[in-house]
Amino acid sequence: MSEITYVRGDATVPQGKGVKLIVHVCNDLGGWGKGFVLALSRRWPEPEAAYRRWHRERAGNDFALGAAQFVQVGPYLWVANLVGQRGMRTGSNGVPVRYEAIDTALGAVAARAGELGASVHMPRIGCGLAGGTWSRIEPLIEGRLISAGLSVTVYDHD
Repeated sequence: MSEITYVRGDATVPQGKGVKLIVHVCNDLGGWGKGFVLALSRRWPEPEAAYRRWHRERAGNDFALGAAQFVQVGPYLWVANLVGQRGMRTGSNGVPVRYEAIDTALGAVAARAGELGASVHMPRIGCGLAGGTWSRIEPLIEGRLISAGLSVTVYDHD
């Protein structure tokens, strides 16, 4: 079985050849404006526009914790918006990260990456503004993506 590859760099500039899928975590409030999403929006308008539309039209779609949305931003490049955090602030209910939701959404990522023949690229999802810990996220990635035979690269920004 393969393992996660860790590199220094920018997850919005994924390394390697072939189809690539960039994965990140969003909140369930429709908010987009801090953290990794800013780097995404500097490169492509489509992921933010698609996420905001998905949230706005949520009464008629699958927008919810654990859902994943796939947005094509180039001929061989996709972005996966994963709804993996409840709200945006740490408060009396703890941190916003929802590990079960990330796990569920990673299942959808595994399926789509398999269909596309894509490698998977991400920052340390769920560990920034969402407040999660990598020791809880890494096993989810191993269980859903690595075990499915997918190539996964995690980027630590300088």
